[in-house]
Amino acid sequence: MNLKQEAAQRALNFVQDGMCLGLGSGSTSAYFVDMLGERWQKGELRHIRAVPTSQATAEQAQRWGIPLATLAELTQLDLVVDGADEVDPDLNLIKGLGKALLREKIVEIHARQFVVIVDESKLTQHLGSHVPLPVEFVRFAAQSHIRWLNSLGCRAEQWFEDGKPVITDNGNFLALCHFEETGGIPDVTHLAQELAERPGIVEHGLFLGMAQRVVVAGQQGVRLLERGS
Repeated sequence: MNLKQEAAQRALNFVQDGMCLGLGSGSTSAYFVDMLGERWQKGELRHIRAVPTSQATAEQAQRWGIPLATLAELTQLDLVVDGADEVDPDLNLIKGLGKALLREKIVEIHARQFVVIVDESKLTQHLGSHVPLPVEFVRFAAQSHIRWLNSLGCRAEQWFEDGKPVITDNGNFLALCHFEETGGIPDVTHLAQELAERPGIVEHGLFLGMAQRVVVAGQQGVRLLERGS
């Protein structure tokens, strides 16, 4: 079992019968969904419903027969489990390299408890020091958004794969903002506010003050980080 699987397995301890769940996106979350699906099919869990954060996660959950719901049906979720690309000492996150940051953030603000699952390589002292910050933006005037992002002290570029622009489930483009050369993002709160106020920027991958717990799998075992502890 690899470290991502160990973190996902530990997070299953938070799931109880009757819960309304949010299911994250990305490689670590995919392990969690598979493990949840196995327990569901074995009858070890009952009366759960789940809101997926991406089309890929929805399709994965459907293959296991996990009952799906929407936020129109569920006003609050008991638990959301998702991965992260970076985690700082205050449990602030960079997320979105799985290309689902907007839907992830929408689902996760409805959670009574938001648990993040990572391997120890995702821990950092400063967000943005090892991975780029993804930003979702509208297609209209696309290059003007990239130009503006480059004015924020980073190297910003539109995200392409196989020569084609990456398009989210929402039909928008994605940018990658690199802060690695400056040692990370100097002020994550200020940057989040700047991005939130800019017309055309739909959402950003800074998830600040949202995670209550982070399950970290490492070579020495699995540990639990809790906000405020």
